[in-house]
Amino acid sequence: MAMREGNLEAPTRHPLDWKNPEFYDQEALFHEMERVFDICHGCRRCVSLCGAFPTLFDLVDASATMEVDGVAKEDYSKVVDQCYLCDVCYVAKCPYVPPHPWNLDFPHLMLRAKAVKHEQGLNRIRDLVLSSTDSLGMFAGIPIVTQTVNAVNKTRLAREVMEMTLGVDANAWVPEYASTKFRSGAKKGAEPAITNGARTPGKVAVFSTCYINYNEPGIGHDLVALLEHNGIAWTLAEKEACCGMPKLELGDLKAVEALKNRNIPPLLKLARAGYAIVTPIPSCTLMFKQELPLMFPHDADVKAVAAAMFDPFEYFILRNRDGLLKTDFKKPLGNVSYHIPCHSRVQNVGRKTAEMLQLVPGTTVNAVERCSGHSGTWGVKKEFHQTAMKIGKPVFKAMAGTADARPDFISSDCQLAGHHIEQGMRENDLAQIRMEHPLSLLRIAYGI
Repeated sequence: MAMREGNLEAPTRHPLDWKNPEFYDQEALFHEMERVFDICHGCRRCVSLCGAFPTLFDLVDASATMEVDGVAKEDYSKVVDQCYLCDVCYVAKCPYVPPHPWNLDFPHLMLRAKAVKHEQGLNRIRDLVLSSTDSLGMFAGIPIVTQTVNAVNKTRLAREVMEMTLGVDANAWVPEYASTKFRSGAKKGAEPAITNGARTPGKVAVFSTCYINYNEPGIGHDLVALLEHNGIAWTLAEKEACCGMPKLELGDLKAVEALKNRNIPPLLKLARAGYAIVTPIPSCTLMFKQELPLMFPHDADVKAVAAAMFDPFEYFILRNRDGLLKTDFKKPLGNVSYHIPCHSRVQNVGRKTAEMLQLVPGTTVNAVERCSGHSGTWGVKKEFHQTAMKIGKPVFKAMAGTADARPDFISSDCQLAGHHIEQGMRENDLAQIRMEHPLSLLRIAYGI
């Protein structure tokens, strides 16, 4: 029987076999990388997505054979380093993902290579530090400390020292720390009656995320203001650690498991109590919805939490379809250039944020569906920052609009991407537009 070209069926994904000893076998890994790289070389459909594919194809084209067998195995790591696990190649581009017989899962292969590197002790101290978000968050919540740290981080000398010691690019945007953590400052108003809909529970548990808790708590306050305005009861997750995405991107799968063991029990209680669990950062939502279930496919508790997990705009749109969301908007938003982050795209829930913003009268949404290039800690590292800015350049231009149609706001569900886009627009002499998170925009529209 002839091998079919491409895939006409919906993609499926196999669990990550990370506890199998062969997963960490270097020769077995090289064998699978050569197989997959050869398929990618023959296709080249993903060349424009990120730096991983151009790096691979340049290695092939520069080799003596101009085939994958001419690429030195030690150079495979150059491809791995360029992959930041956005998953877009798997979801949106590759025609050979399962159930196609070629069974190609490029992001999970890159994750395997990162895990092998981590197990071999080859990750830099810098990477271990940047991926320890709860440890870095210790600077937040103490006003005199946060003011000092934030002030120092704005000086050129401090940034040059950070670049020399940690490898954090001196020109990359880095977040400030909040003087009051979100979890400390979030105060509930009057408890509304709980009204369940056909598609949505009438009560929400907020998993605040490291970034909202330590860096931009205002976004979290906007979320709870929206919930209260719509008569939705809410609570904070009782205990909370990092979702594990930064450790996953580093290949530290044992650390991911440790964080899972801390987060799942309190979240399971909420899921079993009938709460919708909402996280205001797409990567964190994706971690609970997809990555943990793929790492722990037989863990019923992980599956129960995943089933209860919602992107905030997914929840609001479903609430609207239940006829339970207020649309008493007071202020039009005008023209909004909205960036759809990769980790929102791969959740496969559709353009729920754009759909929600378009419910606001007097609002036009220009949706830009392409990678910004930031990807958490990857885009701030010295060796990758310029590549991150290059990858984001088409997004920067698209978000700026045209001279006769400038946006009133730029926005992204991923606030890190939003700041990266803002920096890219500034450095490329594009229009300087006010940047707000979509939750903040919705609060502005409601006038609350």
